[in-house]
Amino acid sequence: MIAGLSKFITCYLSPALSLAALLLSLFAYLAPTVMLHDRVALLTVTPSLSLTSDSSQSVDGPTVFLGALGSCTRPNNATPVNCTVLTLSPVYDLSVLPANAPDLLSAPTATTPAFIAVSLGFSILFFTLFTMTSFRHKLGPKMEAALDKPTIQRVVAWLGLFGFMIGFTSFLIIRMWFGKAVEDFNKTITKAGGSGPALIANTSNGFIMVYVAYAFYAIPLVAALAKLHVTSGGK
Repeated sequence: MIAGLSKFITCYLSPALSLAALLLSLFAYLAPTVMLHDRVALLTVTPSLSLTSDSSQSVDGPTVFLGALGSCTRPNNATPVNCTVLTLSPVYDLSVLPANAPDLLSAPTATTPAFIAVSLGFSILFFTLFTMTSFRHKLGPKMEAALDKPTIQRVVAWLGLFGFMIGFTSFLIIRMWFGKAVEDFNKTITKAGGSGPALIANTSNGFIMVYVAYAFYAIPLVAALAKLHVTSGGK
């Protein structure tokens, strides 16, 4: 039973989790400019009276969705979403916000989205090679022998490690950047009191997708490192 469970986790579950991690991190990276325009974002600014009058009453107004590569906006809930052009150095479109809204929302440096793109490249290579090594016994004797070499296992492990460390660190930097922006934005509105705009900023569900993605990513990465340890003779 233990042997069967081990084979299931190594050959089937780990590649599936690696694919899920890749897709989740890719969606979080491309949203909202490319896909899921009003569903997934890293930071949102939504209409709310909670900061100006301590009221939970719902209000209609402008909404802004910010991501790593650009932003999407809509003047009110009845209008369609308008998105900026995809770029590694986004300038967020905040024109729908009222004139008295705090001007504190800016994109992180261009190197951070670029590093995420690099990490996704490593992750794609890791997923491809890790899946091939997991199913090497079904690819013929020559391919199985080639994929069973310690060099291949070492390459797979390094690709996975680089993809994990670069990607997670880059998203963590963006999380801290947006976290500070949200705090400053909301503090400014709170200080303005009743004269402030009926808005509130929050970090959004894009970061939840990232956390889940890298939790999934850790399992095939550990499996790849374990394979490397075994094939290299435990040295």
